[in-house]
Amino acid sequence: MTLSERLRIYERLMRLDKPIGILLLMWPTLWGVWFAGMGHPSGFVVWIFVLGTVLMRSAGCVINDYADRDFDGHVERTRHRPLATGQIGTTEALLLAGGLALAAFALILPLHPLVRWLSVPALFLAASYPFTKRFLSIPQAYLGVAFGFGIPMAFAAIQYTVPPVAWVMLVANVFWAMAYDTEYAMVDRPDDLKIGIKTSAITFGRFDVLAVMLCYGLFLALMAGVGVAMGRGVFYALGLVAAAAITGYHYTLIRDRDRDRCFRAFLHNNWIGFAIFTGLVLDYWITPMG
Repeated sequence: MTLSERLRIYERLMRLDKPIGILLLMWPTLWGVWFAGMGHPSGFVVWIFVLGTVLMRSAGCVINDYADRDFDGHVERTRHRPLATGQIGTTEALLLAGGLALAAFALILPLHPLVRWLSVPALFLAASYPFTKRFLSIPQAYLGVAFGFGIPMAFAAIQYTVPPVAWVMLVANVFWAMAYDTEYAMVDRPDDLKIGIKTSAITFGRFDVLAVMLCYGLFLALMAGVGVAMGRGVFYALGLVAAAAITGYHYTLIRDRDRDRCFRAFLHNNWIGFAIFTGLVLDYWITPMG
């Protein structure tokens, strides 16, 4: 195998060719960075968190494929993944994941010591999430904690403490992850039922669409509360309104439970994150005093 061929396998294993996971991890992290920095975070801190997001998401994908290597071959959407097809060995995959995690840890060394302490549970969450599908009825909630842990880390990096509002944002992200990852799980539900993996789409059953919309509603309500607590104004509110409109569009996509349309709704969550972030940035830029 040539070096370029191996690098292409690594790219697929880290899901760099499918950046939606990086974006869904990055948006809540950036919300945390902007709120913690009162709209003016240092470019250095932004760079650390953006690059760290890419590294940790990549490491998480490798661990996920390692954990699911015996299942992925039985699922239509994942049967061509490198570990499922034997294109790469398990030891090499684990070494790659370890190297990515180590690089992410090196990035945060210049930051406040509290960030390093928080990186321990963050790493545990990222590494353990793929295994929760064996025993948790709604592993998507666990994913939401893992994907939102950049929020308290951002506050720790900038404010040297983690205020209650950061944990509220983390809970909000749990509901968002439950919404979008249930849409994702609706795509794989027939395959997951066959192989015995637990997902929220299976647990919610015929109430899956209702559950998704309720989770969106709770997510947006909590983010609105965060905006009030942080003294944000009309532009942040408009960002939330735009996000709410997008969730309404998602209802039209998932209500018939068509697999392709459910997957389209999942991918479309990038625009929810973008809308909220844009509103937040504009709000601090145009009305900096809240």
